[in-house]
Formats: sequence, C-alpha cells, structure tokens
Amino acid sequence: MIDFSQLDRTIHEKGRLSIMTLLASRPNAWPFQDLKAELDMSDGNLITHLRTLEKAEFIQASKLSGDGRPQTLYTLTPTGREAFMSYLAVLEQILNLGK
Repeated sequence: MIDFSQLDRTIHEKGRLSIMTLLASRPNAWPFQDLKAELDMSDGNLITHLRTLEKAEFIQASKLSGDGRPQTLYTLTPTGREAFMSYLAVLEQILNLGK
C-alpha cells in the first residue's frame, strides 16, 4: 500500500510542481521572466511560489546585473533535486499499483 503522506506537500501544489519540473528540465538557471512566460503566472503568484520553494531550500535565486535591468535567475539546489526525485519516485509507485 502506498503511503500518500510521502508526497511532499511543498512540491505537490500545481504551481510549485510546475516550477520544480522546469528547473529540473535543464541544467542552466531560469530567469524570472522566462518562468513567468512559460508558466503563464502573474508576478505575484510566481513570486509567492518561488519564496515557498526558497524557504524550503529547494531552489536558489541569484541576481545578475549586466546591461539594463537586473535579472533574477533560479536553479534547483541539491536538496531540491533530491526532493523532486523522491517526489517522482512516490508518483511512480502510485502509477505502478495497477500493474
């Protein structure tokens, strides 16, 4: 029997799961504006989810200042990658129940 309480509640929320999936999908950092466009979220909604993930130490933000406006880049931390992989493993167990 699967223990559904193993699903990480921080990741399980749709917006945060989407962010974690995007960050895990490529090795480079994602700029805030790219995340916003890809996820079709408002600034406030995206910032709220990013702060929750940062507080859990699943993601890391870094500021890049160059020509023009400063840019905030987001990456998964090792803790975040491990939590995401564990989350996926629980989902895989759930999917394999019917096999």
